[in-house]
Amino acid sequence: MKILVTDPIADAGLERLREAGYEVVTAYDVEGAELREEVRDAAGLIVRSGTEVTEDVLAAAGELVIVGRAGIGVDNIDIDAATDHGVIVANAPEGNVRAAAEHTVAMAFAVARSIPQAHARLRTGEWAKGEYLGTEVNDKTLGIVGLGRVGQEVARRLSALGMDLVAYDPYISAERADQLGAELADLEEVLDRADFLTVHTPLTPETANLIGEEELRRLGGGYVINCARGGIVDEDALAAAVEEGVIAGAALDVFAAEPLSEDSPLLDVDDVILTPHLGASTEAAQENVATSIADQVIAALNDEPVLNALNAPSVDKRAFPRVRPYIELAETAGRIAVQLFEGRVNAVEVEYAGTIAEEEVEIVTASALKGVFRPLELRVNTVNAPRVAEERGIDVTESKTSQSDVFQSRVSVIVTDGEDDIRVCGTLFAGDDPRIVQIDGYRVDAIPHGHMLVARNYDKPGVIGLIGTVLGENDINIAGMFNGRETIGGEALTVYSLDSEVPDEVIDRLEEDERIMRAQYLALNNHAK
Repeated sequence: MKILVTDPIADAGLERLREAGYEVVTAYDVEGAELREEVRDAAGLIVRSGTEVTEDVLAAAGELVIVGRAGIGVDNIDIDAATDHGVIVANAPEGNVRAAAEHTVAMAFAVARSIPQAHARLRTGEWAKGEYLGTEVNDKTLGIVGLGRVGQEVARRLSALGMDLVAYDPYISAERADQLGAELADLEEVLDRADFLTVHTPLTPETANLIGEEELRRLGGGYVINCARGGIVDEDALAAAVEEGVIAGAALDVFAAEPLSEDSPLLDVDDVILTPHLGASTEAAQENVATSIADQVIAALNDEPVLNALNAPSVDKRAFPRVRPYIELAETAGRIAVQLFEGRVNAVEVEYAGTIAEEEVEIVTASALKGVFRPLELRVNTVNAPRVAEERGIDVTESKTSQSDVFQSRVSVIVTDGEDDIRVCGTLFAGDDPRIVQIDGYRVDAIPHGHMLVARNYDKPGVIGLIGTVLGENDINIAGMFNGRETIGGEALTVYSLDSEVPDEVIDRLEEDERIMRAQYLALNNHAK
């Protein structure tokens, strides 16, 4: 399979992909029609900030499984379009966290002590010792906008240097902030109290120009540091605020448009320190993000959870071995349920009972939906299955109970039209041997792969023999069989695991017998055993 890399990443990441057996194609200058042509047969696409992954690009990429961003920011990737196309979007947020945090701390010291300005003047022969009176960070208040990974690392470092911490982040608990020694407050209070303000949020419609003229006036006399994303701080307002002495200074590593325009007002203000997006520019960080995103691409192409997927369910790497067997089991249960159901599905419920209920099962639920929607013949996977459900007005519920029946764990998929429903339950035998153990209330024991025939019949002598004879006459071998019944002589459900598919004419032949109410052939996957 081909993996296309359109922005430079460290060689360590490229080598990891090659060692895994993939064809790695680097094309660092492609865009437009050329990019669409290159990505057409790619299973994976790795980018940084230089490649725009648009709807057009995704529509052209019929084989694409994952877009990997070697870094944190993904504003150059249309995540909604990727989700619609069933393409995973993942980033590498951990790889450059330390580097970004350290650069933020360096910028805070640089702006507080006018280090670049003093250096520049000394290089021109000026000994300007008396012209720079710096600010110590000890006993000052650090305002943090965004207490995510980088924000937390900055908090730890500057707290250790004697700074008090106050933070604005509507998506973090007070308990977590307290663990970091930070007090949560609204943005206005953070601005009023901060001596230094550092920004660590993604660029979204909500955060664009979050720090503007009014906010800078509230900060009055303080310093602004932004090593997160350009566009969060209004650059024109910032330049004016520093020039007019509203705030003492600013340090920016990121800009709304990069490279920074030569006519940017920021370049004309002496107390504004600028670096060309160097936050992740350390040797260790570049290698880390490259190998991290390579590992995630490999995982996606191996149908394993992607740890930093932004639009797909994932699972902790340590928990994955416990959850993995249930992923395919749930998908198969969903496929069986929807093929047996005769109504119009308007709701899907996935129930977890026993020890599996203790795990994070989002990926299992998404797999069950993937199975339910498989007959639609759309490109449905765990990435877009929840969205397909939403678009079609299908309610999805997930329930858990620690109590199970005779099984240690059980996963049940129920499809319904509000009146009638079909329930299909699965479990693991001996820890890793999947089985379908109940269909529509009947106890069965069926292998959840390959080919299956489900017959609803009256519990009368000769029915099972007839079915076996008809299958044998058509060279269809029975790998396993289980019969469940309500009462002696009542209705029964028989499940046959087969070695090959059942043609329509065989189904018609079986249903000619008045003892057989319905016979259905189910194709479960392409790996018959």
